[in-house]
Amino acid sequence: MSSDEPYPHLRADADPSALHVSVMRDRCVDLLAPALSAPGSIYVDATTGMGGHTEAVLDRCENAQAICIDRDENAIALACRRLQRFGDRVRFVHTSYDHIDQALDQCGVEGAQAVLFDLGVSSLQLDDLERGFSYRADAPLDMRMDLSQTLTAADVVNTYDVSRLWTIMRRYGEEKHARRIAERIGEMRAQHPLSTTADLVEAVRTATQATDHRGHPAKRVFQAIRIEVNQELRGLEDALPKALDRISVDGRVVVMSFQSLEDRIVKRIMRDATTSSTPSGLPVELEEHAPRFVSLTRGAEQAADQEQQQNPRARSVRLRAVQRVRRGR
Repeated sequence: MSSDEPYPHLRADADPSALHVSVMRDRCVDLLAPALSAPGSIYVDATTGMGGHTEAVLDRCENAQAICIDRDENAIALACRRLQRFGDRVRFVHTSYDHIDQALDQCGVEGAQAVLFDLGVSSLQLDDLERGFSYRADAPLDMRMDLSQTLTAADVVNTYDVSRLWTIMRRYGEEKHARRIAERIGEMRAQHPLSTTADLVEAVRTATQATDHRGHPAKRVFQAIRIEVNQELRGLEDALPKALDRISVDGRVVVMSFQSLEDRIVKRIMRDATTSSTPSGLPVELEEHAPRFVSLTRGAEQAADQEQQQNPRARSVRLRAVQRVRRGR
């Protein structure tokens, strides 16, 4: 980054609370608060971002302490500014959510009473054009959520073989023209490396110019490359079971997903956690095989119509939540 200020496209004196509207904030707090009434209760925001959810939780739950995790140091800087009024009730850890267990160990915490995951790329990352997440403006082909990591979108696009690119776009973007786009990328990079988002958009456009798309033609490709760069789905596969293991009895885990690939993972892991493992055919459920968790939501909840109208990012959210009811793994 060329500036010491987090997100240089923002004014240095920008009010973090005015920059971003937290999706389903009140519903998240309603779900988490019952687990955070005791003195010293630990709330973990596994994807802190601008800190809006944490601010709301700490305002409601006066006995709670927060551990704020984020892989984006710039986001942590802004969240620190926003949450400074809570003093030592807040601790920050710069890491990705799949290291949630290490973050708790680093803070000397055995278990947490509440955990929140707000998945996907943040609005501020999308709006910071130099980060290269957006297909709507020309910028370096980066897409790193953690600027300290080495792998960038340019590395993926220019060094992965065509078959691997095809697989990534099909798997992570569910892009039906993945083969054609991957082959076009191969042709273009043989002439010169693709170094900007405009280069990638051009590859998609020229590969699919005779096809129909819903929305921007590069939307799914950008999603797929971003997921690969940041290992988002693999990280989620690791992070959610770790969070469930570190939740105390009566503790709660809330997850908000913004695309179907994430929600499928969350749904599967939560379904397994809330399902008895008693062998089929037995007339009674064995206590040691009883579910460790119960669902707090009926399926996936969506944002209310009014919130969807006021905040476009809320239109795709799917929220699931569980509560721990017994010890054991």
